[in-house]
Amino acid sequence: MKTSLLAFFFLLPLVLADLRVGFYNATCPQAESIIRQVVQKRFATDSSVTGALLRMHFHDCFVRGCDASILIDSTPKKPSEKSAGPNLTVRGFELIDEAKKSLEAACPSTVSCADIITLATRDSVVLAGGPSYAAPTGRRDGLVSNPDDVNLPGPSFSVSQALQAFTAKGLTLNDMVTLLGAHTVGLVHCNFFQNRLSNFQGTGSPDPSMDPALVAKLSKLCAAGNNPTTFLDQNTSSTFDNQYYNQLLLKRGILQIDQELASDRSTTGIVSGFASNGVRFSKSFATAILKMGSLQVLVGNAGDIRKNCRVFNLE
Repeated sequence: MKTSLLAFFFLLPLVLADLRVGFYNATCPQAESIIRQVVQKRFATDSSVTGALLRMHFHDCFVRGCDASILIDSTPKKPSEKSAGPNLTVRGFELIDEAKKSLEAACPSTVSCADIITLATRDSVVLAGGPSYAAPTGRRDGLVSNPDDVNLPGPSFSVSQALQAFTAKGLTLNDMVTLLGAHTVGLVHCNFFQNRLSNFQGTGSPDPSMDPALVAKLSKLCAAGNNPTTFLDQNTSSTFDNQYYNQLLLKRGILQIDQELASDRSTTGIVSGFASNGVRFSKSFATAILKMGSLQVLVGNAGDIRKNCRVFNLE
């Protein structure tokens, strides 16, 4: 049996930042199974949904906390986080809509959109062969979604620049290297890495830290036009495993920030450790994503429980 396909279960704290495992046990006992069924149905036809949901979860939590503010639709008079540049290629919103519709039919105004993102992401990671973990719930939905609030670490950041963004959220260097490991199942558009393929930083040549064979392959892909996508992990692209880190050691990282993890003195040891020990990565990932999922959450009477994840209840 391939260990990369095993789903590991880890015992982690059952309460994080006033969230708790089984928050809906009394009010909507079928909540987690409803969400899981929606994710399973989508994953069966599109395994790339795991990367899409991980990105959505990250982009949500890093802006105003994990409050589903990324789900609000923009209008001509009131733009939302969706209209911010980094979010224009975020996808998977219709999956959240489908889960919310089923949940509203079963338990009206009970399960938050923020918790749907969290649980759907967890379920998609498990389906892709990643760790299984109990995810605390009880988040409430935010009442603000402003494109000007979107300030995310970019694909061309250095390790130190990226670390500043993560530490500002209370996350550590190890958390950062671990969470970037979500790129083991991600897709990326050419515009996010095309600067590495030629005239890198004004040198007139490709980024020397990228394998020349990969440069040639990606150059051909991107030359086709229409900003196509490629896998961030060029090996086991649809499996949630530690191969992303092995690819970095082979100079086959797609994004500049990914490849710099393998060369920066502060992170190279973590990369090597995860590359050689998939179980270590899985445990670290389960811990780090739960930590990220508890960032600045709204609980108790704060925020709201949206009836439609795309609009505030008052609209």
